Amino acid sequence: MSSAGSRTATRDEPSEGSVPLLMFASGPVRAYLLLCTTTLCWGANTIFAKLAVGEVSPMMLTAWRWLGVVLLVWMLAYRRVIRDWDLLRPHLVYLLLMGIFGFSGFNGLFYAAAHQTTALNLGIIQGTVPVFVIIGAFIVFRDRVTLLQCLGIFVTLIGVLFVVTEGDVTRLQQLTFNAGDLMIILACALYAGYTIWLREKPAVSALTWFAMLATAAFIASVPMAIVEWQLGFGQYPTPTAWGLLVLIILLPSFLAQICFIRGVELLGPGRAGVFVNLVPILSSIAAVFVLGEAFEWFHAVALVLVIAGIGVAERFAIRA
Repeated sequence: MSSAGSRTATRDEPSEGSVPLLMFASGPVRAYLLLCTTTLCWGANTIFAKLAVGEVSPMMLTAWRWLGVVLLVWMLAYRRVIRDWDLLRPHLVYLLLMGIFGFSGFNGLFYAAAHQTTALNLGIIQGTVPVFVIIGAFIVFRDRVTLLQCLGIFVTLIGVLFVVTEGDVTRLQQLTFNAGDLMIILACALYAGYTIWLREKPAVSALTWFAMLATAAFIASVPMAIVEWQLGFGQYPTPTAWGLLVLIILLPSFLAQICFIRGVELLGPGRAGVFVNLVPILSSIAAVFVLGEAFEWFHAVALVLVIAGIGVAERFAIRA
């Protein structure tokens, strides 16, 4: 499988966008630490999304999130962006699309889904990203897919069905699904597409790259927030929402994305995608202990199936 690192950096080469404290670790260890940091931040985002319900509307939250990230990242990256502009200019349309679908599209759907479903469901279904990555990489880049990978994908999808049907298979006949669960499935597909196309990233630092993507995400989020407001669904952030926004900007928006981009550079999208398996576990634990959500039997079955299915699919993806 080709990797994002083939066009940007060698696997053991330091990156300007890496977290300084992780620079003391060796290449593979640094990649694992970066990706574990990413999953911790993403797991926390699931909790932030639920806490924001009733405090700010989804698209308003998305727009303010990316505005905050743009202000933060450009203070750090503007010199690098100027330096890398000649490399970036031929890829502006690509950058815009990556920001729209991978950031604004995913976040908007994710926060909207939080109004319709539980944090447990958000976290478990989020674990399907690696499956979408495998399927998308096969469709777009013709990456090899083995029979055992297909088995893993099938098992994972069965796990997702347990969540969206709450263990009641008769819902498949009645076609009564939670709208929030369907939103997060679509959001995961969008983020998987972003992950796959990271391998086409131009040879610029992670911080430069993220500055441009965050800008594209903010530009795309503004009309989303305007439409939401015009339709009468907009809600300006409360004081609680402002506090959550600070956490969302610093952790899942800034730190996690920088770590993820560098992690993909070091390991490639397929191997980096394995670490997304930790998100449903961390999110589920947090949802139970922080939000007090009930952990039902179908959540347990779904969690086992999703993790097992992704584990089988990714194990044989790496071997292939």
